Amino acid sequence: MKKNVAMLWAIPLWMALAVIFAGQLARAEDVTLTVWSHEADEPAKVAFRELAARNLEKSHPGVHVKITWYEKNPLFAALRTALPAGQGPDVLYLEPDQTQFITGGYIIPLDDLVDWSTIHDWARKVWMRDGKTYGLPQEAFTDELYYNKDILAKLGVTLPGNGQLSQAQFLDLVKKAQAAGVTPIAQGVGDRPFPGAYIVGEALLRKLGPDDYRKLWTGKQSFTDPRVIEVLEWVKKLVDAGAYPKNFMTLKLGESHYYFYSKPGALMLPMGSWYTGRAFAPVEKGGQPPDFPLGIMQFPAMDGGTCNECKTSGIGASFAINAASNNKKLAAEFLNAMSTPEMGKIWLQTVYLQTAIKVDAGGKFSGPYAAYFEQLLQRQEGEKYFVGMPRNFIEGQCKDTFEQVLNSAFPGGLLTVAQATDKMNAGCFKP
Repeated sequence: MKKNVAMLWAIPLWMALAVIFAGQLARAEDVTLTVWSHEADEPAKVAFRELAARNLEKSHPGVHVKITWYEKNPLFAALRTALPAGQGPDVLYLEPDQTQFITGGYIIPLDDLVDWSTIHDWARKVWMRDGKTYGLPQEAFTDELYYNKDILAKLGVTLPGNGQLSQAQFLDLVKKAQAAGVTPIAQGVGDRPFPGAYIVGEALLRKLGPDDYRKLWTGKQSFTDPRVIEVLEWVKKLVDAGAYPKNFMTLKLGESHYYFYSKPGALMLPMGSWYTGRAFAPVEKGGQPPDFPLGIMQFPAMDGGTCNECKTSGIGASFAINAASNNKKLAAEFLNAMSTPEMGKIWLQTVYLQTAIKVDAGGKFSGPYAAYFEQLLQRQEGEKYFVGMPRNFIEGQCKDTFEQVLNSAFPGGLLTVAQATDKMNAGCFKP
């Protein structure tokens, strides 16, 4: 009898312990993974990453993913403050030129943490330093030259079949647009260190070819090379002809989109193919009108160009893991959740942009911008890709000089060709 009574007392005690243990287990699994991401004003990318977050939560009960959305400059400012202090999010948005986070030891190698079988090898290499991979690439892009088909027709200009004008034809087009009271090229450098160099960069790539172009940005080729001088003299003619807006120095990247397709309107906009992130947003959020006559031409061919079929491709939006994170394995699971082939398809169908994720892009596309994406793919036919923008190769003084000279002062009309080459050689050339 006493034995039975003892057993009866033991049962509630066991149940109580079980409840306590279960509660402790639930609390142990109740983890919030924090993510800081750029592209707050690009609805399709916001939806994509939020979907990945919800998918991770479904597969990991008790896990919560909190994404804080920023614009680029505030994000990098916050990271520069938080990471050195051992703080910040578990997962962070980065781009390949942000090498200071690698050299500072603020992010960790991902080689043994994430599933690389779903990522293109060429895209992974962009993030490799000393044999280790520090970022998981998500967004791939090509440099494109967008234009307004209606304005081009009003100017009486017809593109050749390959969509590529010559140097002389392009300069003539800029002059015709200016004479008609239309801004030829909607571009500004108010909040970015690279848009002002789209035209000169793509021209140099075609003129020099991939090998010498790489040497130029790695300090092994002088900016006084006659071929470089020829390109800069041509760009100077574009600038003097009024190619850029009067507010070039203050016009922000997002504003240049709106300038192009809404007010006041422009003929062309050189931009990475991530143009879609802002342009394909709803009109009330700054997106282009549904009936906007968007076209894509090739950047002009250079006289005597070594590789006029060359084009810049690269990696943009990528994600890294904070070295101070207490949830590194879970952070890697979030990166995997954004990188499945299924998510790659969703990216193509909703963002209308290339991706580092391995996904079959064949077949017909659907949705309101399917025709655009097919046009984008057509513009890739026969092209030879050079992977990386200038800012992916330059650091320190060279990087500062590039931003001040080729991105800003030279296309802004403040420097002569001789002044630009002298400054670039002083900052970048290592004879």
